[in-house]
Amino acid sequence: MSRAQLRELGFGRGAIARRLEAGRLHVVHRGVYAVGHTALTREGRWLAAVLASGPSAALSHRSAAAHWGLLHSDQTRIDVTAARSRGGAPGIRLHRTRFLNAHNTTTHRGIPITTVARTLLDLAAKEQPARLERAVAQAIRQNVYDHQAITEVLATSNGHRGGKALSAATAREPKLTRSDWEARVLALIRAAHLPEPLVNHTLDVPDHGPCEADFYWPTNRLIIETDSWQHHGSRASFEADRAKDAALTA
Repeated sequence: MSRAQLRELGFGRGAIARRLEAGRLHVVHRGVYAVGHTALTREGRWLAAVLASGPSAALSHRSAAAHWGLLHSDQTRIDVTAARSRGGAPGIRLHRTRFLNAHNTTTHRGIPITTVARTLLDLAAKEQPARLERAVAQAIRQNVYDHQAITEVLATSNGHRGGKALSAATAREPKLTRSDWEARVLALIRAAHLPEPLVNHTLDVPDHGPCEADFYWPTNRLIIETDSWQHHGSRASFEADRAKDAALTA
């Protein structure tokens, strides 16, 4: 909670100070407190960062993409965008903009955040095309993609650096790659001007059950699997991959 929220609930300066001394409030950022304990979840840290960045602030960029479930992010600094801000705080990467408003912000699971369309626009200015395509595809898979909203955010982007990249990423049906290795293989396929495959497509294989093929050309009855040591290095993964390969081959 922020100090402003506590004051709205009737807690004066003295009441806040007594609760801090008693360990019922714990300072996370200046004017932002954890209530009752300091074991904050990742979502708790995101909310604290937004509250510390001013009343107009919203979770944004990679942090917003992670909260929407569009991209995995293990970065330690939290991305927050604000039209006006009281200043930065430790652990927060503050993005200032004049163009943040009610049309491109919302609340998701209790945290003020940029909309999916605005989050994708911000990602487009920072991420490689393959990761941006993955985020767009994930938005479609999770039914949070709104092409009209994308069109509107591009029309009002006012020269935003991500505009051109987002326009290109949404001009064709994006493919959902699950790793940078898969993204590299897809880039090779496109560079060779080969037909576009289905990516991470689930097949119902007799006597085996569902199998997810990394790259699949139904017309050619061709499957390409991309097995990297990073994701398939254990014995269990190795044996599962061999069983999957045998089932798909059959």
